[in-house]
Amino acid sequence: MAIGTVLAMLGAALAATLAGVGSALGVGMAGRAAAGVIAEDPDKFSKCLVLQLLPGTQGIYGLLIAFMVFLKVEVFGDQLAQLSLGGGLIILFSCLPIAVVGLVSAIHQAKVAVSGIALVAKRPEESGKAISLAIMVETYAVLALLISFLGVFMPKGL
Repeated sequence: MAIGTVLAMLGAALAATLAGVGSALGVGMAGRAAAGVIAEDPDKFSKCLVLQLLPGTQGIYGLLIAFMVFLKVEVFGDQLAQLSLGGGLIILFSCLPIAVVGLVSAIHQAKVAVSGIALVAKRPEESGKAISLAIMVETYAVLALLISFLGVFMPKGL
């Protein structure tokens, strides 16, 4: 197997793993906060659930980039593509934005979501504002997804 192919697969692994770890931590943090609110008032479940789910999107973004790398490397075909060292490095570095930003933004989005859940506990009519605040953090995960997407699919002739 060519070293470039190995590097591309390393990029896929980092994208899925780091963004997934961030999401798992984030969803867990928000879930703990939501459970406390729901224990006191079960009618707030749906509002808390939306806030809990938001940090989970970064893991989905990392998984999406990993699958795109798999397509580029032809994992699902009969034989893996033999990427050059340069081609593998381009894909590896292209996976890093969603890997790193996915990890960090999911954790920070969870912190905002936890605060939003506290807001919902006291003023449930303000849940839209709480969701809006958490979505602002999502913006940077989406930008990282875009950069990773373009990096994985833009290079020709790897």
